[in-house]
Amino acid sequence: MKNVGTIIKGLREEKGLTQQQIADLVHMHRSNYSKVEKGERELSLDATNKIALYFGLTIDQLLNDEQNIPQEITTEDKSLMEQVKLIAQLEPEEKSMVFKMIDTFLTKKKFKDFFQKNIAAL
Repeated sequence: MKNVGTIIKGLREEKGLTQQQIADLVHMHRSNYSKVEKGERELSLDATNKIALYFGLTIDQLLNDEQNIPQEITTEDKSLMEQVKLIAQLEPEEKSMVFKMIDTFLTKKKFKDFFQKNIAAL
């Protein structure tokens, strides 16, 4: 497993950033930050969190750079059964929110259909 300095260095270089820019982000002198990238110095938890957030990651994602970070899931290109299976994997509270949203949309559709049918009958 890579040390956090090596991982951050890779992210920094990928984004075309300088060591000074990251050092400024974590309020650290550039020479001290350079030691972090070389694995000669550790970052505080606060500094690690700031860097993770800066790169749009969690600390866990930053520290566990094993390329096993799940990719974004889109349900648009999945069958209805695949979509339902993905929803079933959510936490109970999240699952409840999804079903409440679906209920709301279905109710709106029923009202819309009802009013269109009854207005057309006038």
